[in-house]
Amino acid sequence: MATSLYNSIIFGPVHSRRLGLSLGVNLLLPSAKLCSFDCIYCECGWNKDHPNGAFNRKENIFRELKATLCRMDEEGTLPDVITFAGNGEPTLHPEFAEIIDRTIEIRNELSPKSRIAVLTNSTMTYKPEVCRALEKIDQNITKFDSAIFDTYLSINRPKNPVPIKEQIERLKSFNGKCIIQTMFICGGEVNNTTDNEISAWIDAIKEIKPSEVMLYSLDRDTPCSNIVKTPKEMMQAIASKVEALGIMTMVK
Repeated sequence: MATSLYNSIIFGPVHSRRLGLSLGVNLLLPSAKLCSFDCIYCECGWNKDHPNGAFNRKENIFRELKATLCRMDEEGTLPDVITFAGNGEPTLHPEFAEIIDRTIEIRNELSPKSRIAVLTNSTMTYKPEVCRALEKIDQNITKFDSAIFDTYLSINRPKNPVPIKEQIERLKSFNGKCIIQTMFICGGEVNNTTDNEISAWIDAIKEIKPSEVMLYSLDRDTPCSNIVKTPKEMMQAIASKVEALGIMTMVK
């Protein structure tokens, strides 16, 4: 299937059901992808197809963010959220913590009602400075697709696999100030919707105690064609198990 990279530092805004009017920030250069995962459902495609990924300079990020927010203010369309996403894993940026600090300052100055969100796979949360930065933002949205190690390897294809127990402990360290984002795939290359998968995943959610859970099925083009979209009824059934824990849940 066709996949694509983001072609600028700032992209959007787009209307997101989960976030509202979202202004995207891409910390990676437009010509390549750079990620510690190589997920079979990634809309940016396989890592090998977009090699030589590199980082946008922080000065350019700040300049473009400020210019965009000033323009949106003049138009009366300031975003609900400033979202760090883009062509890979944002927390890989060597100056990620400083970028978050400066973004908070820019937000406070130009768009104080906007939230700041980061979409992350949490692979860099072994670094204290990354954890501290994620604790400062409004929405720390972290990927957790399976609590079974072999399935995690098949879906996320991590560069440096981390044991599931360690992943859970890292997420628990946020003390509930995180949002779990899970992609459910019900067949083909992999299936993380079996009874065993859901049971293990629910047990992990109980331990992590996130503020919210966001459940997804396939919606965009993916690099792997042999995966199957999870039916809405199954997604709702999984959501009901999370809601029974008293955790707010969104299904997309």
